[in-house]
Amino acid sequence: MTITIRAPRVGPAEVRPPMTNALPWGHYAELRPAELAAIRERAPVAYLPWGGLSWHGPHLPLGLDTLLAEAVAERCARRTGGVLLPAVCWPLGPAPHPDSLGLRATTLRALLSDALAALATGGWRAAVLVSGHYSPGSDLLMIQAAHSAIADYGLLVLAVPPLGLVDDEMLDHAALWESSVLLALRPDLVELAALGDGPLSPATSGVVGRDPRHTASASIGLSALNLAVERIVTAVRELMERRDPAPLHALYAQRLEHHQAYLARFGDDPDQSTAAWWQNLLRAER
Repeated sequence: MTITIRAPRVGPAEVRPPMTNALPWGHYAELRPAELAAIRERAPVAYLPWGGLSWHGPHLPLGLDTLLAEAVAERCARRTGGVLLPAVCWPLGPAPHPDSLGLRATTLRALLSDALAALATGGWRAAVLVSGHYSPGSDLLMIQAAHSAIADYGLLVLAVPPLGLVDDEMLDHAALWESSVLLALRPDLVELAALGDGPLSPATSGVVGRDPRHTASASIGLSALNLAVERIVTAVRELMERRDPAPLHALYAQRLEHHQAYLARFGDDPDQSTAAWWQNLLRAER
């Protein structure tokens, strides 16, 4: 399904979080114990931004995935209440490049498991893994971790790439959507002119998706960001009201179905399949 985004007439300087509701929220690292307990009592939702330090071509910063995850998670926490944890910057299989930093699947799986177990033990009823870094292998690992935490602890875990809740076509790399969202958030970090004027090769530009040079804009990015936040906020409010994991199981069944072609082509070993997936993307010619 393709969703047409109509950009509002605002510029990057006007980007700001939506108005808060009555539920309290805060940055976990800045809260004293009594403050944390008060938030947990009224809004037991923990947001964990999961980003990365990954090559996104010459025109975008290495921390784009983290900046996106943090921005989405904070905007959601302001709307639903809860706590915002510090971002994790270690993804599975980032874009192959000497400047990219990532983890093996076994390490990431253990980190996810332990983090969710700690949140459940700490009394949180829901956890939102906001994954700024996207690859099918990473998405599958997060879904597996969410399923395990739901089964083992009753923790309601929503694990999503934010733009994927709007439209899978928006899950590009260093292209129209990622460039536009960062133009909305941090225009000072985007330099589209660094891509030059000629044809783009994914292996040298990092661009996998629509050419951002004459299409990306802060207004499009703001529209995408607002849609992503709205989808997550709606899902979290439903989870907290109903305390029913059924919508999560339905979402993950849909995501798993979406990844069947990937698994059939690249296999189910997370490290090998992710490396092969990236090589396939970067070999493509525009």
